[in-house]
Amino acid sequence: MAKPPLTTAEERIALFQKMFSDSIPHNKALGIKVVAVARGLASMQLDWREEFVGNPETGVLAGGPVTAMLDGCCGMAVATMLAKPEPFATLDLRIDYAKPAEPGKPVIAEAECYRITRSVAFTRAFAHQGDPKNPIAAAAGTFMLGTKGKVTRPVMAKEFLK
Repeated sequence: MAKPPLTTAEERIALFQKMFSDSIPHNKALGIKVVAVARGLASMQLDWREEFVGNPETGVLAGGPVTAMLDGCCGMAVATMLAKPEPFATLDLRIDYAKPAEPGKPVIAEAECYRITRSVAFTRAFAHQGDPKNPIAAAAGTFMLGTKGKVTRPVMAKEFLK
């Protein structure tokens, strides 16, 4: 009897590493690693690198790499909730930075997709350096589901002012 796919944590991590880190050029360039994945939950790691430093005098990471990891981690949590693979896109992402990341240490993101509807998924996440109760940043994100083939165009104000 054949073993069902993705029955071990290692198999799930390998699949999501390929889908969310190795296949997305920005995440791959940042070297983001998938740490854990389960239904509605995701965790990623961003290692400290000198080129990610925002302030050379302090060695503190810039916000951009942390933002990218939180966005990807929230998206990965959404993907775990889908009945079948489908495209989706970040609709809104709010990040509150609580404190600077300690130089030289990796940053961990942990995300949860806590509600999903036909067209929108809702997430929350924290970034920390080992203690989830002492976050460096908190995020809340919404994702639009089923974006493939949908063409949108900007609505001009004059269209409303007829």
